[in-house]
Amino acid sequence: MDLRGRWRLSLGNGFWFCCLLLGLVLHSGPVYCIEVSAPEEIKAVRGETVTLSCSFTSTSRATDLLSVNWSFRPQSGGLAHNFFHFSSAKAYPSSDERFKGRVKWVGAPSLGDASIQLLNASLNDNGTYSCTVRNPPDVHGPSSQTVLTVTPKKVGVRFSDVAVLLLFIIVPSGLIALVLLVRILCPCCSPVKKSSGLSRHSPIEVTDGEECLYKQPKQKTPTCCELYLLDSDDEEYYHHHEKQRMETIAESQC
Repeated sequence: MDLRGRWRLSLGNGFWFCCLLLGLVLHSGPVYCIEVSAPEEIKAVRGETVTLSCSFTSTSRATDLLSVNWSFRPQSGGLAHNFFHFSSAKAYPSSDERFKGRVKWVGAPSLGDASIQLLNASLNDNGTYSCTVRNPPDVHGPSSQTVLTVTPKKVGVRFSDVAVLLLFIIVPSGLIALVLLVRILCPCCSPVKKSSGLSRHSPIEVTDGEECLYKQPKQKTPTCCELYLLDSDDEEYYHHHEKQRMETIAESQC
């Protein structure tokens, strides 16, 4: 076979190859990129369950050929690596020691959801998370990226409205009521103002109109609190004793 015959044979084979490739493309339909979206930043507290949301839009219906990959790049830097994979309608547990036993699939491919949950978040989980979705014949588009920031749990005292009411209204009112109750039950506890106009006389001083040269010294008069605490027998004894004292004073007067 001469050179011209070989060239014609190669040209024919190329033509049939192009026809076969064109037929496959037309049979499979058009190919589009999948649109993937996720929040740019998520904040969480250590120990919480974090939901890493990821949604996608595909022109083809989700089938068992759909696959989802999640990758992680630490905040300290370094290369990103896959830690979770979903395909053939099955989630494969993470073999990464950092996420082992802490990743849960919560997505719904039929609804365009490829989200996962990260259990018991720790400070080592800080970094960038990327979600990639592939649904043949649609090829995956640019992956979404979410920055996760985990902070230590804050311990603080928060006063509710009830606590403020008890502290600033009920407690002072109770103290005032207690003071008033004590003064009512024991009147002598209240201060007694002494009149500045009262004059004091010497026991041996004789005043006008007085005929007695000797004045009986005053005896201690029981206070109101002591009278209040006396029982009935003591009260009778006190009145009898007081009566005798008054009679003695009357007899000693001139």
